[in-house]
Amino acid sequence: MLKVSNELTQRINEHLEQAYPDEGAGFLLGVEGEVKEVLPLLNAREDEARHNRFLITPEEYLKAELKADSLRLSLIGVFHSHPDCPNIPSEYDREWAQPFFSYIITRVDNGKVVNHRSWRLLEDRSKYEEEEIKIS
Repeated sequence: MLKVSNELTQRINEHLEQAYPDEGAGFLLGVEGEVKEVLPLLNAREDEARHNRFLITPEEYLKAELKADSLRLSLIGVFHSHPDCPNIPSEYDREWAQPFFSYIITRVDNGKVVNHRSWRLLEDRSKYEEEEIKIS
């Protein structure tokens, strides 16, 4: 189970609604399945691909690792949006995912967040399993 506070969920919502109609993304920092901080990112994909893809650069990844260390947290996952389509992982998502991360995928329709689902990639990278997400 992945735990996220209402406050952090609201920050995720605001970032993803601002990114619409493009995909928005960011990192989840925390400990033992509990998100303690979120780091929204700019989508580094080329303009014509941002509507259905996001890109996190190696530099952003390093900054997130350093920020997590400074807060005595770990990088535990990624959040991103699926504008106007179901929030299930795509094949592209699977190709770039890491088995030990939680992936919150948020459906955003017409600029408004609809719902959040969280996923974890199996260690053999064959498929995702949905994990319970508790927002409180």
